[in-house]
Amino acid sequence: MIGQRLDKALSLIPEIQSRSRAEYLIDKGLILLNGKSVKASYKVQAEDQIQISIPDPESSKIEPLHLKLDILFEDEDIIVVNKPAGLVVHPAAGHQQDTLVNALVAHTDQLAMKFGEDRPGIVHRLDKETSGVLVVAKNDFAQEKLSAQFKAREIHRIYYALTMGTPAKLEGVIQSYLARHPQDRKRYASVIGTDRKVIRSQEDNPGVGKWAVTHYKVLKRSLSGLSYLQLKLETGRTHQIRVHLSEVGAPIIKDDLYGAHKKLKSIKGNKNIELLQSAQRFALHAAELGFEHPRSKKNLQFKVPWPDYQEIRRTFFGNDVP
Repeated sequence: MIGQRLDKALSLIPEIQSRSRAEYLIDKGLILLNGKSVKASYKVQAEDQIQISIPDPESSKIEPLHLKLDILFEDEDIIVVNKPAGLVVHPAAGHQQDTLVNALVAHTDQLAMKFGEDRPGIVHRLDKETSGVLVVAKNDFAQEKLSAQFKAREIHRIYYALTMGTPAKLEGVIQSYLARHPQDRKRYASVIGTDRKVIRSQEDNPGVGKWAVTHYKVLKRSLSGLSYLQLKLETGRTHQIRVHLSEVGAPIIKDDLYGAHKKLKSIKGNKNIELLQSAQRFALHAAELGFEHPRSKKNLQFKVPWPDYQEIRRTFFGNDVP
């Protein structure tokens, strides 16, 4: 244990078992080294005193929600769900009893718990208004294996978006560090360097934010000024696609948090504007998800069609779009 990283050393303890669990405890301030919180990368010394507080699981505190789920696949390790728009993934302020997690608790009592976790089974998330494929872990083994694949960027993720405007380049990569917006805590934004430009190189780490990479391709443009995009994620940061598209001048339709409403006046035709205003949520869909099954190692691929936006898609782009 001496000389090892703190998270690795803690993973050797039977009650902790893994580095991700160790990182969780460290991040929550439940690990004190010589009476103080330290980083996971700290190298353990011979005289160090480590205090560990392991909370009890809190699954019983999550109210079950009897909601019919669109389950694409389920076995003893994972559940793959087609999440509808409008459903929050896990409990948070304002959504304590009406989330996907609440529905999962009602569906099964076998979900990965980690420690005192209010997000049992959750490996990745989709925004409330984003529809599409999401995988859930039913045990800690599956959660560890899936989390490692996400961290190593080995997960196949394809999204589709309808945007107000078109990026300057019809195909490319958007990359930046994402952090909370300095003036609006509800939003995220790319971190700006000392030259007042967005930091586009991972090597120029500003010390705040998380590195985010989005590949995009404009599949079709309409005469009204809208675009149909396919997006492939390397990373999965909060609001990543929404921020990146808005910052290249193509906010997602109905995503007013990131400026879509400001672009409405540039759309040609009053009927077109009325149609866009009638949309119930922003136009982002997680269409494809692929990963290696945590136990069998089999490659699994899931694809679900866009559940709504048919009229808008047909009006502006025709029928030959995904």
